[in-house]
Amino acid sequence: MGKRLHLAAALLATVIVTVFCTATLTVELLGTHPQVALVKQLIVFPGLAILIPALAVTGLSGDRLAQTHGHPLVGRKMRRMRLIAGNGVLVLAPCALYLSHLASAGRFHARFVTIQGLEICAGITNVVLMALNIRDGLRISRGL
Repeated sequence: MGKRLHLAAALLATVIVTVFCTATLTVELLGTHPQVALVKQLIVFPGLAILIPALAVTGLSGDRLAQTHGHPLVGRKMRRMRLIAGNGVLVLAPCALYLSHLASAGRFHARFVTIQGLEICAGITNVVLMALNIRDGLRISRGL
């Protein structure tokens, strides 16, 4: 059960972050200001309300699985998870909250664009790191 829960939570978190990035890029390129504001609002709620527990379950279950596994890839996954968590807590969540605030007030100025760029870069970084962790997790579980 632990491995399946871990995989499900990891996949859910990765899909959510990917959807956040895709929706942000799409609405920035093709949408109107009200549509940007809606996407920013939806990322905060219900988005973060779903993502944060998924990441917590992924981290906790991964930590628990790592204690019983001596595979060399486990250390890499743990280091990546620390980067993912730090990026999420220190960059992505604050950016999401602030961008939602700015967008809801109709403030699409240079600060919004700068923070949006930072959020997109951090989000893509997390998607890549999460995908690498899923790849290595599958390798570990298959004994490769």
